[in-house]
Amino acid sequence: MTTPAGTATETAAADTGTRPLDGRVALVTGGSRGIGAAIALRLAADGAAVALTYQHGEDRAAQVVERITRDGGRAWAVRADSRDPEAVWASVAGTADRFGRLDILVNNAGVGLIGPFEGVSLADVDRVLQTNVRAPFLAAQAAAAHLADGGRIISIGSCMAERSAFPGGALYTTSKAALTGLTKALARELGPRGITVNLVHPGPIDTDMNPADGESAALQAGLTALGSYGRPSDVAATVAHLAGEGGRYVTGAAISVDGGFAV
Repeated sequence: MTTPAGTATETAAADTGTRPLDGRVALVTGGSRGIGAAIALRLAADGAAVALTYQHGEDRAAQVVERITRDGGRAWAVRADSRDPEAVWASVAGTADRFGRLDILVNNAGVGLIGPFEGVSLADVDRVLQTNVRAPFLAAQAAAAHLADGGRIISIGSCMAERSAFPGGALYTTSKAALTGLTKALARELGPRGITVNLVHPGPIDTDMNPADGESAALQAGLTALGSYGRPSDVAATVAHLAGEGGRYVTGAAISVDGGFAV
């Protein structure tokens, strides 16, 4: 199926049993791989119907959908470039239309850029801020019109927003630090509706974009209190807690899942 946001695929199967998020619908941006895929899979395992966006890698997105539906869940993958406002809006509206509601938004899609401050171009600034700041803002704005009272907005930040431990992260850190202001302001604005808004700051997490055996892995692991990388499932577990009943009275918070990187 083709939507204004791009190409989408859906498969469905009936949910069984009672799980923490049964009957809920979640949208996870950038959910085809890494942390985003782990979040999508965990929310689905907890009972939510899950929509996930991807920009590239349709095959990976389809694999996440297949894993969810194979286990009896409902999932939908839709292509959406986070730099395109129309695609962001369409993915939110499409999720609510496809599943009949929207309860959880996870702003996970992001782009990293590490390099000397002097070498950052205007195009770099636009690309990073459009993806990491503008897209979460627009997605939250669009989601607010669909979220039922008691809904959840969870954004994925970075340990570098809390601690600039090495040079080269000025633009990336700026973009992730901006999510703190967005989270706190939205928590205040949406609180009267019982909608919670929180931020999760991952540390070094073993993904294909930042593998635990990569070139800078020893440095990153050494900056944590635990001396090791985390797993995508570690971040997903915290998101699932915030998305469920356990997150009912947590809002405006920035929670680190970073092995002690920011201590």
